[in-house]
Order: sequence, then C-alpha cells, then structure tokens
Amino acid sequence: MSIASVFRYNAEKTTIRVSMNFIETRGNDGKHPKSVTFSEAILSPIASFGGLYVPETLPALGIDFLEKHRKSHYKALARDFLHVFNIDIAQEVIDEALALYDAFDDPGNPVPVVKVYDDLYVSELYHGPTRAFKDMALQPFGKVLSAIAQERNENYLILAATSGDTGPAALETFKNQQNVKVACLYPEKGTSDVQRLQMVTEDAENLKVIGIKGNFDDAQNALKTLLASERFKATLNAKHISLSAANSVNFGRIIFQIIYHIHSYLELVRAEVIAMGEKVYLNIPSGNFGNILGAFYAMQMGLPVEKLVVSSNENNILTRLIHTGVYDLRESRLIATTSPAMDILKSSNVERVLYSLLGAERTRELMHDLDTKQVYRLNVNELARLQEIFAADYCSDAEGKAYIKTTFEETGYLMDPHTATCLKAYETSKEKPLVMIVYSTAEWTKFSPTIANALTGETDTRDIDALHAISKEANVTIPPMIEALFNKKAVHTTVVEKENIEEAILSFL
Repeated sequence: MSIASVFRYNAEKTTIRVSMNFIETRGNDGKHPKSVTFSEAILSPIASFGGLYVPETLPALGIDFLEKHRKSHYKALARDFLHVFNIDIAQEVIDEALALYDAFDDPGNPVPVVKVYDDLYVSELYHGPTRAFKDMALQPFGKVLSAIAQERNENYLILAATSGDTGPAALETFKNQQNVKVACLYPEKGTSDVQRLQMVTEDAENLKVIGIKGNFDDAQNALKTLLASERFKATLNAKHISLSAANSVNFGRIIFQIIYHIHSYLELVRAEVIAMGEKVYLNIPSGNFGNILGAFYAMQMGLPVEKLVVSSNENNILTRLIHTGVYDLRESRLIATTSPAMDILKSSNVERVLYSLLGAERTRELMHDLDTKQVYRLNVNELARLQEIFAADYCSDAEGKAYIKTTFEETGYLMDPHTATCLKAYETSKEKPLVMIVYSTAEWTKFSPTIANALTGETDTRDIDALHAISKEANVTIPPMIEALFNKKAVHTTVVEKENIEEAILSFL
C-alpha cells in the first residue's frame, strides 16, 4: 500500500486545503485513536503496538510547486511547504520557528550546496549552532513543541537518545524553554570529544545529560521502552508531567527534514547544473534512517529523484537489507567506527518506509519478527519494490579516511567521516550519468582527530590539537562555538548502567 495523495498543489489557488491527520505504522490496537493531529503525534510519538505515526496522506507537490520556489529563500520554501501540509500549528509559531534559521552562518542560505566534482555536489546541513544536520530539524521543532506545551499549560519531559548529534541539538533548542525538561542519553564511549563536550557543558536547569554504559542501540531501546511504559508515564503524570521525544521517531523532526531535500534540488536548478524536472541521485549517510526518510517522502511527493542511495559505515545492516531483503540482528555486533553517529543496528525509521510500501498489517508482522526473533525477511516482490527506490553501499574506516584525503588533495574540499562514507556509494551506486547530491551531516570540527589522521597520518591527537592542526593545514577557521567548548566546565557527570536509566531520570525530575 503506497501513501495516497488527497490534495495537490495549484499554482493559482495556492492549495486545496484538507486537514492533515496521522495514522499508525502497525495499525490500531483499539486503545489509541485511529488518527491524530500533527500536534498530538509530536506530543505522544509512540503509536499502537509500539509503532510510529505517519501522514495519512502526502501532498503531491509536482513541478508547479518547484517552479514557484525556483528563486525562493529557504524560509519562504519551508513556510509554503508547511502550509501545504496543513499542520495544526499557528502560523505565528511556525514563523518564529523558521526565524531560528536566521542565526545560522548565512541567514540568506542556511543550507549551501557546494560543488566537489562535475557530477557531485554536497548539501551542507551543518551550519547551525551545534555544527550538525540535526539543527535543521531540531531548532524549529523545539520551538514548536515548546509553544504547544505552553499553550496547553502542560509540562513535558523530552527524552533524547543520541549517537552524537541529536543530543547537542536537542539540548540547544530546548534549553531554558518554559514547560519543558530534557533528559538526554548518550553512550559514554560512543561520541567524539566535541559531541560529548557540547552536551556535558550545557548548564540550563531544565536539562539533564546521562551517560550510559552501552551503545546507541541501548540508549534508543531505553527511550522506546520508557515511551511505551504505562508505569513510567503514570509516575510522570503524578508529577503533572507528560512524555515526548526528540529523536526521529517523532514526526516533528521528520517534517523539517523533508524541506532541505527540496531546497538542495532547487539550488542545482538555480545554478543551472540541472534543468527543472531532471532527475538526480540523493546520497545520504544513514544510521537511524531519519535523514533519508525525509528524502523518501520528498521523492514520494514528486521531487525528481532517480534513486535514494543509502551510505553506511561498517555497521552495514542497512546495506544488507537493501541488497538481500533480510534485516538480521542475530549475529550483528555494533562496531565502534570513526563515523559514530551511524553506529546503529536498529534503525527506527525503516519502519515508516515499510508501512508506505507494504501497509500496516505486514509492517506489524515484520516488526514483531524483529522484536521477538531479531530478524525479518522481505519476500521477492517486497525486495523488488524496495530496490526500485533505494541503492546502498558501505564504507570502511580506512576507505573513508582515504576519501577524505584524496578529495581534499584533488578539490580542496574538507569533509567529515560521515560524509566520506558517501564517496564510496558515489563510485558504486550510480547506474545513470546523473548528478548526485551528497548530504554532509556534520562539520569537520566534530571529528578532528580522524580528519587529522586522514590528512597527515598523525595519531593519538587530542581534539583541541587536531582542530588547530587542521585549521593550519587546510586554511580553515574553527567556529568560535567549537573552540569555546574546551574552556567550559562539565556540569553533567552522571554515568549509569543501562538498567538504572529510569532511576537517573526520575532523580533529575
């Protein structure tokens, strides 16, 4: 079952307005409403049977919409996109949320698209306050959720599980916001030093950062368990606190991630690299599958895309899924790589793609198999449908460092290790001579020891030393918000075993 379109963009009349509702990936259990509004979906993001919320319908934008925004500022595009979605958020709140992009490096263009090779362009998503792509979604999302909480006069605990980028971005957007507290879980040894410092030095009283002795999958499993726990929610209710999440299980994140894929395409049209309507490849480093899910929805809505290319690191479970149709956790062990934000085995947002292609009943069956047997298998026809849309490859750490070095030497372009994984798929996954857009999810500053090692071979370098070495070698400036981290005091020192996460969160409250 594909997602149907129930309203289309009309260049003269703007839109035919139809209320946007959200339904459940695994069907309805008789306890949850059969459909909810956007605000309800983002306040309570876990649906029946542990599933997720998805749009009941998607607007089909088409070339008319793209032509209208051929010369639009990013905020104008985003405003119209959200208008077409017809979410139940007041326009003044949306405008305030989108105004946060004015604080990015270039208020006129928060997402620059940069040429690397003639057929390869990089969409740089990291020009916000925490230097990672999560700012693109979490900056406005945080404003929207906080506004809803204040309007309802309700208090919310926002849970965030991070492999390195969601945490800093969530803490940045929610700090000092009224009616909201945030508990952020991160793997104690699973982030870069800069990512860790961005979290543990945040000193707002409504924030709590908790290191866990485990990996990102452990943190995310704890988050999902707590979101679904009636006992935990009852404990919070007794404190007059409701529960939500900042991870991409929350569609409030995803809706803002669709927009920059449309923008990146239009940037190439504006630069006369492609003609309007010409197809491109979108190549996205993928861990929890939220970023590429945004691209999937953009493609479903009419963005001219040949294929979506999933780039993975050595935790290549997504590559195996797309090549074989098998999602198998039984023999998988998480590998700590130089691209830690992608060190994930259980990618939550694959479920939303399964729903779109296969429907709720089949999705519930597959996710039940994954939860109980640690494996599911698509049949031949289901795999064919997946492969019509997706291609995939994975990149080792050594290959990634080689791409960082070679690309810098050939073009002067400096990339982080997550972006570098896309260069492998750029070489292996193109079936047609079309332009490819790679999405750079983090600035080089967040992983400077890996970059320094790739460029010069030096090892055992502290982040601060590596930052200055790269700045000199590549003639690039260290952003002040990164350099300042090393003079800040760590205020969050809690590290707990996995089984003590709930206790640590309740102690904070």
